[in-house]
Amino acid sequence: MRKIVLVGSPNVGKSVLFNALTKKYVTVSNYPGTTVEVSRGKAKIGEAEYQIIDTPGMYSLLPITEEERVARRILLEEKPDLVIHVIDAKNLERMLPLTIQLLESGFPTILVLNIMDEAEKEGIIINKNLLEKELGIPVVGAVSITGEGIEELKNRIISFPQKTRDYEGFISYSLKDEIENIESILTSSYPISKWMVALLLLQEDEEIRKMVEEREKNNFPYISQIVEKVRSRYVNPLSYEVALQRQHKVREIVEKVVKVKEAKVTFQEILSRLTMNPLTGFPIFLLIIYLLYEFVGVFGAQISVDFLEKTIFGQYINPFVTKLVTSLIPWKIVQDLFVHEYGIITLGMRYAVAIILPIVATFFIAFSIIEDTGYLPRLAMLIDRMFKKIGLNGRAVIPIVLGFGCDTMAVMVTRTLETKRERIIASFLLALAIPCSAQLGVILALLSGNAPLFAIWAGVIASIFVLIGYLSSKIMPGEKPIFYMEVPPLRLPKISNVLTKTYTRVEWYLKEVFPLFIMASVLIWIGKVTRLFDLLVRLMGYPVQWIGLPKDSAVAFLFGFFRRDFGAAGLFDLKRSGVLTGVPLLVAVITMTLFIPCIAQFSMTVKERGLKTALLMAGFIFPFAFLIGGIVNLILTTLGVSL
Repeated sequence: MRKIVLVGSPNVGKSVLFNALTKKYVTVSNYPGTTVEVSRGKAKIGEAEYQIIDTPGMYSLLPITEEERVARRILLEEKPDLVIHVIDAKNLERMLPLTIQLLESGFPTILVLNIMDEAEKEGIIINKNLLEKELGIPVVGAVSITGEGIEELKNRIISFPQKTRDYEGFISYSLKDEIENIESILTSSYPISKWMVALLLLQEDEEIRKMVEEREKNNFPYISQIVEKVRSRYVNPLSYEVALQRQHKVREIVEKVVKVKEAKVTFQEILSRLTMNPLTGFPIFLLIIYLLYEFVGVFGAQISVDFLEKTIFGQYINPFVTKLVTSLIPWKIVQDLFVHEYGIITLGMRYAVAIILPIVATFFIAFSIIEDTGYLPRLAMLIDRMFKKIGLNGRAVIPIVLGFGCDTMAVMVTRTLETKRERIIASFLLALAIPCSAQLGVILALLSGNAPLFAIWAGVIASIFVLIGYLSSKIMPGEKPIFYMEVPPLRLPKISNVLTKTYTRVEWYLKEVFPLFIMASVLIWIGKVTRLFDLLVRLMGYPVQWIGLPKDSAVAFLFGFFRRDFGAAGLFDLKRSGVLTGVPLLVAVITMTLFIPCIAQFSMTVKERGLKTALLMAGFIFPFAFLIGGIVNLILTTLGVSL
């Protein structure tokens, strides 16, 4: 079966095009030896059947992130019959350098100018025929989200020429002689052109260097001498020099093929600029947080939870099930497994369905809307400067914001960060100071109606996030992160997309969480039968009472070992019963927010960062959470503050 590989930067509609070509014949799996997911599908185009591979986002064949390394590895290892480079038509000058690299590498390539409708709205007119002539490859205009250009692309795939142009010397590099010199020494075969192998060697590409060292054992010392000699002649890195010269060629092409009409500045463009300007961007961000609080904290965590817990479970399910179980099972010890204080139905199912589910569902709806509008990349641009103070860059806003949905998923997304240092810092901050949607929703419900409580909680958690991030960046060695990100246009979210994403995420949440809540109830029952639970509650009572909390809250913190949202739901019960109010409530919420990560998040941290790193994080977080809780309690009680 012939292979087609889709490549391109993030946010250019590559996955939409992939779905349009493959329909339902799709599998998603990690690329061998990595944690990066790759989609594969089948498509019948004309009379032939093709395997289509959708690669992670990449900007260059000289990789920086793990995604780019995987995308290039696919190109090198899969030996595609055809590469389709998908670009955003509005950003032709920024994206054509990768097209040229693909051509210089010898890949048979079709260029797809996607999102043509938005380019035209901005007054950008691209002469596709002239661009095709300049590059010597097929160029297709498309709006993949509507299906426009898909049939033309299929026809171009069917009629793609067997022989392609030789692109050596397409750009007059100042390194041309050295490239040709290295090229003439290479005797083995390579998955890309020897011209590109030589060019990447000069740019100090470690993966290509190892490949050449293995295949050119006799000639490699001589090749290394050439690279070192050339490198010594330049002040800047050779990758910078090559990029400048390639960009110069791209600019020449763009000047020939692109005309820009004076377009009206749209409301979308004005709003886009406002979201990235610090003077207006932070108030907009605070407004979004307020709306999120109203939707999730009020509608989700109060109205919906009250209805499900008090009416559905309180008046109907729990009384009915308790009566049924007690009538069928005469032994109280067995009854306790299903009903009463810690039963599977009366506690586990009630927490999972009545308290957590409405909070998670409303959060996922809100997050899907924010995601679909294209706001997240703008938020990344807005807070990049602040994040650099804590050893991260604007790209880290994606996993951090995702953490407010699910920290487990967010830890997985940290793999998109460029350096190991950034990935560790981000994972640590997610485990320490970012509450997941379920926990956050319960916290909003706990603090609702008391603005001072909420303000102090938010201030303490934000301060811890910044302080620990700053200290981590000073302790951990490594280079300062570089920030780059494609900013897609602002769009009105599609209801179908929002509902699909919400449904998928809620389904995933229930599959992961529901069994854990049932398991927690069973373990508590076993602990009660063996008296182990009572012992653990007594042990947890010491640090809990040390920070000024009532002894009863030890149970909630014990629940927190299973899941932090499970523990937060325990605090919710204590507040309703009047056990937790005022300063103790605030201290409990702060400590629970900083508490050790749930089992699922800890497991993902082990998978992504290693067991040693995960244990070090948990070993720091547990005592630190109680230390901060104790300090807050001491300050507020000493000052005589009543909340």
